[in-house]
Amino acid sequence: MKKLTTLDNGLRIVTHHMASVKSVSFGVYNCVGSRDETEEINGAAHFLEHMAFKGTKSRSAKEIVETIDNVGGSINAATGKDVTMYATELLAEDLNIGVDIITDILQNSIFKPKEFEKERGVILEEIAMNQDNPSRMVLHQWFKTSFPDQPIGRLTVGTKEIIKSIKRKKIIDFMQNYYHPKKMVFSAAGQVDHDAFVNMIIKSTPNLPQGKSNSRVKALYKGGEYRKEKELEQIHMALGFEGLDNHDIDYETLQVYSSIMGSGMSSRLFQEIREKRGLVYSIFSGNMFFEDTGIFGIIAGTGKNKIKELIPVLCDELINSPMNLTEEEILKAKAKLKFSIVKSLESSSNNADRWADHLLFYDRFIEIEEKIEKINNVSKESIERVVRKMLQSKPTIASIGPIKNLDKLENIQSCFV
Repeated sequence: MKKLTTLDNGLRIVTHHMASVKSVSFGVYNCVGSRDETEEINGAAHFLEHMAFKGTKSRSAKEIVETIDNVGGSINAATGKDVTMYATELLAEDLNIGVDIITDILQNSIFKPKEFEKERGVILEEIAMNQDNPSRMVLHQWFKTSFPDQPIGRLTVGTKEIIKSIKRKKIIDFMQNYYHPKKMVFSAAGQVDHDAFVNMIIKSTPNLPQGKSNSRVKALYKGGEYRKEKELEQIHMALGFEGLDNHDIDYETLQVYSSIMGSGMSSRLFQEIREKRGLVYSIFSGNMFFEDTGIFGIIAGTGKNKIKELIPVLCDELINSPMNLTEEEILKAKAKLKFSIVKSLESSSNNADRWADHLLFYDRFIEIEEKIEKINNVSKESIERVVRKMLQSKPTIASIGPIKNLDKLENIQSCFV
């Protein structure tokens, strides 16, 4: 059972009581992310998330994690394009400890200069680790190329140049300017009592940041090409198109199509490109949905001598798919999506995430029955319509590796015209 309370300052508190579990997942979900940054402070939201665990007025960095470890719990945080999350998982009787820790770091972090410099080095190592991973970097560059010169297209972790030079005050200012109760949802799921949880939050949050900045730049998909010649065993490649935003009526339609094309070993792309032709080890498709934009893409890795065959086959599969979808494929994709939704509801952390996201992006709860009904209503005709429109957008292709045999973007684009 879900319950929602909205405080006078705009802070929303949601709980989902799950009688079958004895633990609780709790987090604060803040509608602030890397897309709220200006270019000169790219990486500030992520840096701030790191610094939140590095000491408060009453706790050292070690004491923060030890307090959670001592009761067998876990604590984590993540920064995305749209949302920053700080979360814990604990036994139900220890929820107050998790609330105390999370609210402490939100209100009382002190950003010690010594810890700041230490964490600067940690983040630079994180950037270096990403750069050494071509499959990860090709995705970063693919997204950056889809949304060039825009906050949403920049790397969440930032760049080496910016992280090396960014000042401590810039990180503190970012928090004070952008964090605000109206942008936050405190969400708990599991063995939790709503009224008791609300009282915990009220007592623990007298000094939340009151930032007034709300200058999120609307995203504009443009597409294009990124190519990097590098001595690797494989070409790492991403090919994509403009997708849909969170509010589009065809949201579920594109999900079904993506599942048909590249979700699992029985998907079209896996069967045709790996099993039948042996051109790749892995290939899959996926969507990214945001409040004002989206992207659909296919990710693959192949040898330098196989890329010439891979691209035409991949293009043919995309072009022909709207015309030759079968009811069997559509039903299978619907079943997979419905199972994933139902399965996720068995997890307390997924429930905490889900209801917070719904409030942040839709300002309401989308019940499972409504979601399943929308999936059931997806038809061959709706998929054809959505895919044909999508393939008319300018493609985005990113590639890293021995790419001399990879065709140019204009030639690939001509296939879809």
